[in-house]
Amino acid sequence: MRAWLNGDLLTDPSQGAVAVTDHGFTVGDGVFEAVKTLGGRPFALTRHLARLERSAAGLGLPVPDLDDVRRGVEAVLADGSDADPVGRLRITWTAGPAPMGSGRGDGTPTLVVAYSAIDAAADATTVVTVPWTRNEHGATAGLKTTSYADNVIALAHAKAEGGSEAIFANTAGNLCEGTGSNVFYVVDDELRTPSLAVGCLAGITRDLVIEWCGAREVDEPLVEVQRSASEAFLVSTTRDVQAISRWDHRDLPAPGPVTQRCAETWAAREAETMEP
Repeated sequence: MRAWLNGDLLTDPSQGAVAVTDHGFTVGDGVFEAVKTLGGRPFALTRHLARLERSAAGLGLPVPDLDDVRRGVEAVLADGSDADPVGRLRITWTAGPAPMGSGRGDGTPTLVVAYSAIDAAADATTVVTVPWTRNEHGATAGLKTTSYADNVIALAHAKAEGGSEAIFANTAGNLCEGTGSNVFYVVDDELRTPSLAVGCLAGITRDLVIEWCGAREVDEPLVEVQRSASEAFLVSTTRDVQAISRWDHRDLPAPGPVTQRCAETWAAREAETMEP
């Protein structure tokens, strides 16, 4: 791993560098982006940075200087990352040092850019519906914040049940999202995905799959989706298009024909440009 903190490349990212009073550390007062790299080149970085700005504004944080962010990206990718087939950038922006408690101080925000190589995702996966819900009316709904405790608990539950991803409904009972993924499914040969109104994250991969493959945004009860979907898949920055082979106790084709078409379309379009 390589990491860059507030303008400096760290010699040892495993050693403490962020203040223990940083509001991102103490209360999760921060936002982040995860960006895939291919041969050391970031994919869809401009889209990710635009969402970073939106998330910061939604949380009430000052908007980061994107030129600084890009300098951090260049710094962590400068030495040998081109040898990694697939990697992940993590860009984190927090409120910075603050008094203990929920109130923000007037400290300078913290910017961290980190990079590590990763393995390519499997072609298919299994998912488990969890008993907790996403609050589509919450203050952080749709924002990519560092407050991930709900996801940690849900993912641990899913793994205990034999799944690799957890699926949430929202408070209305409609299909929402995974802990770090958006969900697509097929009913009567039509590709569907929940709208942003359910409280899901506006995933970069989600947006591109809608644009490249065509999908209708439909808000439906999760139990109805489970009953009627003939195939389904997850999308995310590091999953791309990943077929769902089992959803709770129901087996699904992995991939089904629509999923296969979407995966092939994704691979072809991704190869055309790093800035879609």
